Amino acid sequence: MKLKGLSLDRCLDMLWERDGVLPEATVQQLCEKLKEVLIYESNIQTVPSPVTVVGDIHGQFYDVLELFRVSGRPPDTNFLFLGDYVDRGYYSLETISLLACLKLRYPHRIFLLRGNHESRQVTQVYGFYSECMRKYGSPNVWRYFTDMFDFLSIAALVDGKMLGIHGGLSPQISSLDQIRVLDRFKEIPHEGPLADLMWSDPDPERDGFNASQRGAGYTFGSTIVSRFNSLNKINFIMRAHQLCMDGYQLLFNDALVTVWSAPNYCYRCGNVAAVLEISEKLEKNYNLFAAAPESERQTPTIDTALALPTYFL
Repeated sequence: MKLKGLSLDRCLDMLWERDGVLPEATVQQLCEKLKEVLIYESNIQTVPSPVTVVGDIHGQFYDVLELFRVSGRPPDTNFLFLGDYVDRGYYSLETISLLACLKLRYPHRIFLLRGNHESRQVTQVYGFYSECMRKYGSPNVWRYFTDMFDFLSIAALVDGKMLGIHGGLSPQISSLDQIRVLDRFKEIPHEGPLADLMWSDPDPERDGFNASQRGAGYTFGSTIVSRFNSLNKINFIMRAHQLCMDGYQLLFNDALVTVWSAPNYCYRCGNVAAVLEISEKLEKNYNLFAAAPESERQTPTIDTALALPTYFL
């Protein structure tokens, strides 16, 4: 496939080889062509096993390369990404450019869900907007990507039994069919079911739905998860959105897992990262990995977005 000035394979080669950001005109056409693919995907995208599930990566490009080294690359490995590709890290542009190229090149091998950071408002605060301005000198590339974010699916269903979503559940959503009919082609709102799916968190200490300290979404307990899984005939929820020092955290009698795929988050948290590998028999394996060696990284420009409070993960 030919993009403006470069072939898609050449774009991938540049990104794999860490050869800088793509030309602006190339990014514009990349996002337009990707929207033509994403518009045909459902709010709940059907994903076959085997598949490797990835949590937040937050612009940590060199750690994303390490993730692919550990897990394999498309098309040899299938991937389901649960959102939060940008912000916080130093290389959001390279990260989202690589994933966008991979999705366009292998549309049935890689699946991209939307996270709460795939938003115009959030990216203006937590780093992606300022990175686009610094590397391109204008907000155009930021606009191309944030317009594309509106087309990303909300959730995924692996073999009809495992639900993947970025944040969590909503008091306004009791069935998968209610997710299927949401209007996703817009900026994530401040409240309502779409916001809840992006922002909510499980809480092992409190049951039911409760107000979240994030200022958006809710916390939800074990009874909520049990009821939702039973009603929808699923047995497992996979979500991201929260830092896990051990890379993942199982809750509610193994009915829900949080997967975190950004090692040494914000380059200072000291956590390991994980991906969830699901076999054709729906067996689960958590593959842990550490941050890429310092010798393989470029020295970045410090971004003040990394110093913001951690409860805005």
